[in-house]
Amino acid sequence: MKELKNIIFDFGGVLIDWNPVYLYQKVFETEEEIKYFLENICRYDWNLLQDQGRPLAEGTRLLQEKFPEYAEEIALYYGRWEEMLGGTYDENTKLIRPLKEKYKVYGLTNWSAETLPVAMKLYDFFQDMEGIVVSGEEKIVKPDKRLYEILLERYALRAEESLFIDDNAANIETARELGFHVVHLTGDLNLEQCLREKAIL
Repeated sequence: MKELKNIIFDFGGVLIDWNPVYLYQKVFETEEEIKYFLENICRYDWNLLQDQGRPLAEGTRLLQEKFPEYAEEIALYYGRWEEMLGGTYDENTKLIRPLKEKYKVYGLTNWSAETLPVAMKLYDFFQDMEGIVVSGEEKIVKPDKRLYEILLERYALRAEESLFIDDNAANIETARELGFHVVHLTGDLNLEQCLREKAIL
């Protein structure tokens, strides 16, 4: 294995606990209503278009026009977006500073350019990163390899000298194809233990 120089983190599901359920359990009375709303109205693929650079106001308006009966609830998605943040995964964020002693640490995330600043004000770990590439700013979302290539080019990194950590299998697969070392963070994987076993920590 080529000498490892860089650690690259995804944010949601890896460092930050983001879940729309946290907001909508205050809005709807039953789990069934929440499930229906998030699977049929404010769907994952709709949110991804905002992560891809579409303005929040435009995304909200278009969805309200499509589902006027849910106009108020749709408005809350970004109107009270901060309430979707459940905090950080401390068992993972605590690893950033020890890793920073040996490697450069970066972020590569699918995230709206309008909402990421909210999270950055709340959580200190962002200050320990050498740089971040945000899909909403680049108007490209993972697993498109172009987003990874922007990170490599912008910070003069080599994929084979970099470890990429993400909870999404498709994102991991693209990274692997590009030559990154990877850790697929599934629910039963202890990241600290995994990095120690690989002699990275």
